[in-house]
Amino acid sequence: MARRFNQIAFIASPTPDARQAAELLMQRYDHVPPEEADVVVGLGGDGLMLQALHRFMGTGKPIYGMNRGTVGFLMNEFHLEDLIERLEVAQRSIVHPLLMVATDVLGLTHTARAVNEVYMLRQTHQTAKLKISIDGQVRLPELIADGVLAATPVGSTAYNLSVGGPILPISSQLIALTPISAFRPRRQGSVLLPNHARIRIEVKDPEYRPVAAVADHTEFRRVARVETQLDRSTDLVMLHDPGQGMDERILREQFG
Repeated sequence: MARRFNQIAFIASPTPDARQAAELLMQRYDHVPPEEADVVVGLGGDGLMLQALHRFMGTGKPIYGMNRGTVGFLMNEFHLEDLIERLEVAQRSIVHPLLMVATDVLGLTHTARAVNEVYMLRQTHQTAKLKISIDGQVRLPELIADGVLAATPVGSTAYNLSVGGPILPISSQLIALTPISAFRPRRQGSVLLPNHARIRIEVKDPEYRPVAAVADHTEFRRVARVETQLDRSTDLVMLHDPGQGMDERILREQFG
């Protein structure tokens, strides 16, 4: 009987627990280099999962993570046994990254993609002054804050939640736009946008109030403006055990 996945690769974060787990799995199961695999099994925490999604972005290669890290929100439980059987019945979660195009004060453009969030953050003691437009229309002429972030549903439980943003169900087709320590307007909270929205954030006085732009772990400094929107042309595939998919995980997170 044909198997769902025939070529398995293992990758691991550099921690001792993750590396040991990968070695034990490779002793037990046939494996190939990641470039030849049709599924990648990642050992580590959420950071490892994000790295794997970035590494294999654009390939459509599914990632099945097993937790050998700390939180492991995106990961499955670690077991040595029954890996083939678990992969056969795993549920797919397909998400799309945010595409960020940042223009710096010299006029140079930089691009990066984010699975979790795109955010802008002040670089000095001076607060950032930002102008926010949605689909070409100015919606907030001036936000004075430490910064602002745009989060995908996957990323809504990470930095976005820490700064007071909402948790988004994975199927919500929304982006959360959340100020970071807003000073003016005082009551400016998170805004929910449709996931087809084009977000443009301009830095007012970027020389005196320098701002950095970050897409997950890729940072560009002294930016003048950032444009970001969902990249629907890129599918990112995560695999989870039955009943443990992203919808279920995010629902559990909302109930603490």
